[in-house]
Amino acid sequence: MSERLPSPLADAVDSRARLRPPLTHVPLSDAPLPPLDGMTGPWPGVEVRVCGGADGTDVAGSRYDGVLHVRHTPGPGPVPEQPGRHPAGGARTAVYVHGLGGSSTNFSDLAGLLSPWAEGHAPDLPGFGFSPPAEGFDFSLRAQADVLADYLTGHCRGPVDLVGNSMGGAVSMMLAAHRPELVRTLTLVSPAVPDRRPDPRRLADPRLPLAYLPLVGRRVRRRLAAMSPRQRAEQVLRLCFADPTLFPEHRLAELIDEHGARASLTWAEEALGRSTTEIFRAWFTPGRGSLWALAPRITVPTLVVWGMRDRVISVRRAPRTARTLPRARLLVLPRTGHLAQMERPTTVARAVLGLWDRADEGNW
Repeated sequence: MSERLPSPLADAVDSRARLRPPLTHVPLSDAPLPPLDGMTGPWPGVEVRVCGGADGTDVAGSRYDGVLHVRHTPGPGPVPEQPGRHPAGGARTAVYVHGLGGSSTNFSDLAGLLSPWAEGHAPDLPGFGFSPPAEGFDFSLRAQADVLADYLTGHCRGPVDLVGNSMGGAVSMMLAAHRPELVRTLTLVSPAVPDRRPDPRRLADPRLPLAYLPLVGRRVRRRLAAMSPRQRAEQVLRLCFADPTLFPEHRLAELIDEHGARASLTWAEEALGRSTTEIFRAWFTPGRGSLWALAPRITVPTLVVWGMRDRVISVRRAPRTARTLPRARLLVLPRTGHLAQMERPTTVARAVLGLWDRADEGNW
């Protein structure tokens, strides 16, 4: 099975078709998936201490010492060989990395669908979800990649199948480039590659640019802080979903509860603001430090997934992203926004299983 990139983006990759297999030919697994359970809440989470950098392999040279909140999805245990299995038998290890302002709950459905093939780890990155940032943490993409590498080294059977969305996709790209021994395959869902469009429709709230201006900033911040958890959750849906009305009601209730709980965390607002700044900093980093320069160093089999109606990171970045990654294929989904793993979890799961199956065969 395959899905073709809708026109006009197809034209952007046709000229490369003679150089390697078509970027947009993505094999979708036909393995039976478990049903989506409309009553299942987030997977259970635990606090895990991460103490890294002792071997000197940190990307940014930092030494993180802190606690991550991590949700776990049980795997199948040892079973007969089937598509998407680790070649040596037993369950794979999938690690899910959320985006800016997101959390581990962004992967509840996808992790459940893939649980017959992989045990899942979904960490809240430092400053997000329920993971407090360690003292002195700088919130850069490089620092987040270090923390993720330390977690994988200390708590996962590797190499792992890494799945990253938005900011988590950029973090995962850095990890795969600098620590390839930790990554078996890479799935990027609307990764936060440089996209410098000055478009206010990309913001959850159009007042955000005013929040840090002199004179008016303090008043704007007070108004933003006065928003209810439901209002904040609905803003996220309007920005990130092509059709917010399709978001399951029980998932909306979970999102509202999470926003309510985070309102009491003293570090949450600063973490979001500083992380946003660091993403922009990464987008304007020239030369060898650019994400575009980093991508050709990623040699693992890679699946790139994008929503045709993504308002946060334009789908126009999709062809370049897939072309720049040496072993990538691209799946663009119609009627889908920035969170394809939440909007189209079944299709994304079938694409991920197709990647795992073909990668295990050496045929990606």
